[in-house]
Amino acid sequence: MLKKLLVLLAALILGGTASAQVNLKDTTIGMAMFYATYSYQFPGGGLAKLYGGNSSIGGGFQYKLRSNWVIGAEGNFLFGGTIKNSDSLIKMIADDQGLIIDENGYMAGINYYERGWSVYGKFGKIFPMYPTLAPNRNCGLTVMLGGGYIQDHIKIHNPDGTTPQINDDYGKGYDRLNSGIAVTASLGYLFMSNSRLLNFYAGFEFIQAWTKSRRQYDFDLQAYDNTKYSSQFYGLKVSWFVPIYARKPKDFYYY
Repeated sequence: MLKKLLVLLAALILGGTASAQVNLKDTTIGMAMFYATYSYQFPGGGLAKLYGGNSSIGGGFQYKLRSNWVIGAEGNFLFGGTIKNSDSLIKMIADDQGLIIDENGYMAGINYYERGWSVYGKFGKIFPMYPTLAPNRNCGLTVMLGGGYIQDHIKIHNPDGTTPQINDDYGKGYDRLNSGIAVTASLGYLFMSNSRLLNFYAGFEFIQAWTKSRRQYDFDLQAYDNTKYSSQFYGLKVSWFVPIYARKPKDFYYY
């Protein structure tokens, strides 16, 4: 079924672009757009008690209609290196100085990271700024809304792998895995050159997430964490686009 859907989508894209070759500068057109994206995000709300700033890298697909409405989907990998109050996570297995002794009797080196992912369906509208601030009518001020799912956890890493207290299933008791639904809104500027060589987006993105714990038991709390988190992410976002459309052939004159 997935293969059939991909074949149908490719046929629609190729068929739509081949049926009418156009000059991007002359008019608004429908086009497919693949893109890679990066964001730096600042947390707020419930998850701000666990994490500092994080990065998000991913990619997506959009289809722009001739009316400049846009629909698409996006997926991201979340990562960060700032975990707040990390010592309290392992207080049940640490000594008086907050250190873990490994299986060889040495102090274990422990690193903490934020990890996660998100997926969204999106739609929005491009408001052309041609000819003052855009080279054509297919780019300009862009507003996008969406909804989807988000998940994150704390990765507790021992480079030597000599701490059975936090390895494998034991580590799940400390990682604060949580997930839930999320909505997103963004405002920015989309630039699309007439030559198809330079196509990018830069703007601000806001994410509101409602998540809860997905673990059966938290060792540091010695209980099930039934907290429902209402969290926000405020991000600066940049994207690089690869548009797919048929270019209008150059005119040839014979004398």
